[in-house]
Amino acid sequence: MLLAQLTSWESMISPVAERIVLVGALTNVACALVGCYLVLRRMSLMGDAISHAVLPGLVLAFVFSGSLSIVPLFLGAAAVGLLTTFLTETLHRVGRVPADASMGVVFTSLFALGVVLLKRYVTGIHFDISCVWEGMLSKAALETFDFGGWQIPEQLKTILPVVLLNLFVIGLLWKELKLSTFDGPLATSMGFSAPALHYLVMALVAITTVASFEAVGSILVVAMLIVPPATAQLLCDRLARMVIVACVFATLAAVFGYWLAVYWNVEPAGAMAVVAGAMYGIAVLFAPKYGILSALRGNLQTALRILREDLLLMLYRVEEIDPKRRLKPTEARSAVGGGLLAWWALRMLRRRGRIEFREGTIHMTTDGRWRAARLVRGHRLWEAYLVKHLGLPLDHVHAPADWVEHYLAEPLRERLETAVDDAGRDPHGREIPG
Repeated sequence: MLLAQLTSWESMISPVAERIVLVGALTNVACALVGCYLVLRRMSLMGDAISHAVLPGLVLAFVFSGSLSIVPLFLGAAAVGLLTTFLTETLHRVGRVPADASMGVVFTSLFALGVVLLKRYVTGIHFDISCVWEGMLSKAALETFDFGGWQIPEQLKTILPVVLLNLFVIGLLWKELKLSTFDGPLATSMGFSAPALHYLVMALVAITTVASFEAVGSILVVAMLIVPPATAQLLCDRLARMVIVACVFATLAAVFGYWLAVYWNVEPAGAMAVVAGAMYGIAVLFAPKYGILSALRGNLQTALRILREDLLLMLYRVEEIDPKRRLKPTEARSAVGGGLLAWWALRMLRRRGRIEFREGTIHMTTDGRWRAARLVRGHRLWEAYLVKHLGLPLDHVHAPADWVEHYLAEPLRERLETAVDDAGRDPHGREIPG
């Protein structure tokens, strides 16, 4: 009934929606801030491990305090979260157990201990599994307190201090955390304790994970720790930009996730995780540098460039053997493997003014002949270098030079010319173009 009231179309821009989106956005941002360091350290599932392992902390906090209030439960869960990090790192470093295996051993053991303690010492208490999965984000609109005439969600008392804590620690130790994330031994050699910084990051992860339980649940918090930072990593090459972009995506997941929850009539936290996953999928496909389509486009451009250069090389060598001979387009395409790419490469050479068709045959222009001569020069200089400095036999140098000729820049050609003390001829006796 509550969910139906909170996710009606009339509430899309109401105070109800604003409270839910505000709590969701702050929770997502808190997770994204520390999640960036988890993703870069290749420890993405540490949030999942902590979310399972804190169960004994929750049970022990209830047993000793006799209360279900947030403060003792938070302290108990945070303490066990830190213990999870310490035990995982100790097993990995001291016991020589692989990182993923040590993580699995610790969190499954602690989770099982929590189940045993729950069955043994806690009776008469109902645990709502759906709240563990999805949190209670939809209740943010009802549980409020008055602040200057504004109705503020109670859940902000838990999550807002965590956001500020994460921002403060990351801002204060920015260069230290950055250096230890990318090169721990270098950080230690410069006087920064990489292990201490590691435990600090894991402590922030534990605190953030526990604080996010009430809003997004112990399972969906993992999505918020991993997905926005992973999306930002596909779009950024700088840590500062990655952190900012991850927070932006985390906020967008909260906004559009709520709208999706209204449309589907589901819990907002789950919809937010779905939206975050959808944004990651879009980034995987369309990221300018690391996306799948970008990689395919780059591979296609490289293949076409090599085909164009192979066509120019072939035309140059044909003229070198017989200055009067000219190839037909069909002969040229067949010589480089034929197919659509060869046809396309030939058309691109013509469009760029490097070849022209006359009387059904291909003629190189001045620009095309100059480019072909430069490629031939690199090929034959490389052959001479392999023979002179590596002692390769003549029948072993042509194939390597066929690949290298496409990647030799002019400064490297000049260095090769100096290294082989160019006498104007390659090891086969052919002229090296000047």
